[in-house]
Amino acid sequence: LEEDELPDREDMIPLLPLYISEETLIFEHPHLLVLRGQRTLFQLTGQYGNIFSVQFGSLTFVVVNGYQMVREALVHQAEIFADRPNIPLLQEIFKGLISSNGHIWRQQRKFALATLKSLAVNFEEKVQEESRYLVETIEEEKGQPFDPHYKINSAVSNIICSITFGSRFDYHDNRFQELLHSLAETLLLIGSFWGQLYNAFPLIMRWLPGPFRKIFRHWEKLQYFVKSVIAKHKEDLDQSEAGDYIDCYLKEIEKGDTSSYFHEENLLCSTLDLFLTGTETTATAIRWALLYMAAYPHIQGRKVQQEIDAVVGQCQQPSMADKEKMPYTSAVLSEVLRMGNVVPLGVPRMATSDTTLAGFHLPKGTTLMTSLTSIMFDKNVWETPDTFNPEHFLENGQYRRREAFLPFSAGKRACPGEQLARTELFIFFVALLQKFSFQAPAEAALSFAFTLSLTRCPKPFQLCAVPRH
Repeated sequence: LEEDELPDREDMIPLLPLYISEETLIFEHPHLLVLRGQRTLFQLTGQYGNIFSVQFGSLTFVVVNGYQMVREALVHQAEIFADRPNIPLLQEIFKGLISSNGHIWRQQRKFALATLKSLAVNFEEKVQEESRYLVETIEEEKGQPFDPHYKINSAVSNIICSITFGSRFDYHDNRFQELLHSLAETLLLIGSFWGQLYNAFPLIMRWLPGPFRKIFRHWEKLQYFVKSVIAKHKEDLDQSEAGDYIDCYLKEIEKGDTSSYFHEENLLCSTLDLFLTGTETTATAIRWALLYMAAYPHIQGRKVQQEIDAVVGQCQQPSMADKEKMPYTSAVLSEVLRMGNVVPLGVPRMATSDTTLAGFHLPKGTTLMTSLTSIMFDKNVWETPDTFNPEHFLENGQYRRREAFLPFSAGKRACPGEQLARTELFIFFVALLQKFSFQAPAEAALSFAFTLSLTRCPKPFQLCAVPRH
C-alpha cells in the first residue's frame, strides 16, 4: 500500500498462478497465502510489510498480518470492520449469521447468543453423554487401524444438532452421514481453486460447467433436510417449553413483529450456519489433537494421560471443573489450536467507513483479510513457533494465557460459540485419552499434510486406538 491510498492496480501482488512449477506456485486464491506452510506468508510479509493488497479477478483484498495489526483492525476498530464484503459464494451459501450485515446481523446474532446461552444450561451434560457414544464406537475398532474423521465429526455435529434440532443421530444413520459428507464437500469446494474462481468471475462462472456446481447441489441437500426439520417443529411446537433453537426462533416469528427480521428464510439460514460452524471447526481441531498425540507419544502417555489419571481417574466422567486442575492438558489443547491452525485466515471483513490502518488510508468498502497464521507462528511471540511445544502455554507448572493467540478470531465477528467449542474440545479429548492410547498403524508414518478448504484439515489418516485398561 502506498501512503494514504490503495495501490494502483499494476502495483498489486498477482493472485493468479504465474508459475508452472508447483514448488514455486505462490497463489491460487487468498487461502493459499498459507498453503506452503508459513514460508510463503512470511516471505510476503518480509517483502511488503504487515499490510499489503492482493487482487484476484474482480476481488481485491487488503491482507493484515501480525497480532498488533490484526488487533487494531478487529478490536480497536471493531465497529468499522464489523461487516462482511460481497463475496459471491459467501453471500449465496452463508446468508445467515456468517454473511449478513447491519441491523439484520445484529438482531440475529443477539438472538443466537441469548438463545445458545439459555440452551447451554445442560450443555456440558450433552457433551459428556456424546463422549460416551464416541468412546463406544471407537471401541468397536478393537485397536485396529481406522480413519477417525466421520466418528469425530458425527460426535461434534450431534452436539449442535441436539441444540438446534432437539435430537442427536446414530453414527450409523445413513442420512446423517450423507449430511456430514455434503457439508464437508461444500466447504472443500468453496475453498478450492474453482470456488475462488467463481468468486472472482461470478458473471462468467454462473454460465459455465465445472466442479463448483456440486457446491449448490450439496447445499440444496442440506437445505432440504433443515426445511423438513423446521416443518416438523412447526407441527409440534409447544409454547410452554424452551425446546431447542428452532423452537425458540419459531416463537419469535409467532410474535408477528413485522419490523423484525424473524421469518422462516432467516431461520433456515441461521440454522445452517450453526450446523456448519458447530461441526467443522471443533471436529477438525479434535482430529488434529489425536494426530499430534499419536505423533508425540511421550506427551500423550507420560504427561497428558498421567494428568488425566491423577485428576479424573478411569471411572469418572471428565468435566469442565477438572480443567483448572489440568494445566498440562489445557496447554496441549491450546498448542493443538496453534499448530493445527484450523482457521488460517479470518472470514473477510469490510470497512463500513473510511479509516486509517498503520498510516494507510482504507476507503469505505475495503475488504480486509486477517492472517491468523501470522499470529500463530510469529517468531517474535513464540519461542519455538514451528515445533509442537505445549510449554508455550505453561509457566511454573501453571497454564499461561498468551495475548497473541486468537484461534477464534476477535472483535464483533469473533466466533459466537467459542466457550461451547472449548467445552467440547476439552471433554471429548480427555474422554478419549482416558480410555485409549492413539498410535500410528504398524509400519505407517504419520503426516501433518493438510487440505485447505475454509478450514485447514489434516489429510485423511488412520490411527489405532489401543484400549488402556
